Amino acid sequence: MDKSRLELLRHQYEPRIPMALRGTVTFTEGDPTQSAGQQEEIRSMFPHTYGLPTIHFHSVKENCEEEVLMPTIDFNVGVLLSGGQAPGGHNVITGLYDKMQQISPSAKLYGFLGGPDGLVKGEYRELTRDIIDDYRNTGGFDMIGSGRTKLEETEQFEKARKVMESLNIKALVIIGGDDSNTNACILAEYYAAQGIDIRVVGCPKTIDGDLKNSVIETSFGFDTATKIYAELVGNIERDCLSAHKYWHFIRLMGRSASHIALECALRCHPNICLISEEVASNDISLNDITEQIADVVARRAAKGMNYGVVLVPEGLIEFVPAIGRLIDELNNILAHESDKLHSMTQEERREYLMEQLTPENAQTYATLPTDVAEQLSLERDPHGNVQVSLIETEKLLSFMVAQRLKEMKAEGKYTGKFSTQHHFFGYEGRCGAPSNFDANYCYGLGACAMMLIAFGKTGYMAVLNHLTDTPEEWQAGGAPITMMMNMERRSGKMKPVIKKALVDMEGAPFRHLQRMREEWAEETAYLYPGPIQYFGPSALTDAPTRTLIEEQGSND
Repeated sequence: MDKSRLELLRHQYEPRIPMALRGTVTFTEGDPTQSAGQQEEIRSMFPHTYGLPTIHFHSVKENCEEEVLMPTIDFNVGVLLSGGQAPGGHNVITGLYDKMQQISPSAKLYGFLGGPDGLVKGEYRELTRDIIDDYRNTGGFDMIGSGRTKLEETEQFEKARKVMESLNIKALVIIGGDDSNTNACILAEYYAAQGIDIRVVGCPKTIDGDLKNSVIETSFGFDTATKIYAELVGNIERDCLSAHKYWHFIRLMGRSASHIALECALRCHPNICLISEEVASNDISLNDITEQIADVVARRAAKGMNYGVVLVPEGLIEFVPAIGRLIDELNNILAHESDKLHSMTQEERREYLMEQLTPENAQTYATLPTDVAEQLSLERDPHGNVQVSLIETEKLLSFMVAQRLKEMKAEGKYTGKFSTQHHFFGYEGRCGAPSNFDANYCYGLGACAMMLIAFGKTGYMAVLNHLTDTPEEWQAGGAPITMMMNMERRSGKMKPVIKKALVDMEGAPFRHLQRMREEWAEETAYLYPGPIQYFGPSALTDAPTRTLIEEQGSND
């Protein structure tokens, strides 16, 4: 495969690894844990992997009086990528491979192709040194591919077991987000309950940034993706200031949480940044949002500024309380009548749903533009979620703002011009070459996962902490996946899942946005972060996200 000059140079980058994972490694255990919610119910569903202690790795000092041996393994290891792509996935695999070679040079690493489906079907490739070296510090998931097949049926578990036993694989690393790691926990529990010696370990991946909690400070890929999006937002802000004639409505990825939008706002200072969690918390309606945006547009127009930037989280529409209630009911209907609805025309489907919905939700449904109503009625994703990436919320909002501004002009409250441009930044950020932060973080997660396997742990997720320190100072360990779980309704049924982390209304990042909102709205305070820097001063190349800096009170 041909490589660009940047790729060739990035291949030479050597990720910085925590001191805790260097040399001979040992570990200590923390206190027993409990789930994030519904403790007794989760405990009953995961009796073999519930209540496990956290794990903390330590490098054995050279002058240690007690002899400590590095653990080894006499089996092979499997790895798969699950869910959407995130920058740094390849580095998790390279870190896993390098640590495996360090402790057991004869062990083999097998990558299952196309995600969980490859595991069940027995489609794999041995990941040799040549393959591993070719993908160091690269973006994408193309080394082995990914997939969204859920692992939740006994038949799948047994097929996977037979595949792994045929390859002498006694440990599996699942690299994925909250749903994928929930599957990892279910798989670990099944094998433990059956007395099958297959260890299952997860790694926290998602650009959305919502796989975080008391032990996971951030998911990998979030740093790189938000830096890519922030560059694009900054470029548009510069165009705004140059052309003086457009309001840009930018929808950013983030179905269940607004971490991406908030991070980009902290990096770029747009005029408006909507936060889905705030909308839900304050029971803000679509009309309220429209009024807020129109007010800012009018105030800027009064100063001769008929331009601006609005950041819109991808999942915003689900957080508008009235729309959220509608979606919940639609989800239940679609869970049972998907085939019937699929066979109908758009008009027939709309009429049928109006009849099935409660009067309140039917009224909300009737007020939506036809295309938005249809998008809300489309088939759900494999996890039973609305496919919000198909809903053009930015166009809906700009249309409603335009209508409100016409009314304000007639009332003599607005005299400007309102021309719009629309953008959706999604796939642009998922496969970028990882930033130095993500290259280091992912490599360390891979090494950490391998040490959990070597020490015989299952049902754990690899974790690195103190991420605003230098990579050498990061703390390494493992957290039981069950401690992150609660019960939620999925596809009409209550299921155990890892609890998503939403934007904290009391957290430092959101409070920073609150403090600056008025200034950014009425003035033009744009920042232009530019592209990711891989070479240069550490302050420029290795800085973590603004979110982490704000959360941990670190100096910028």
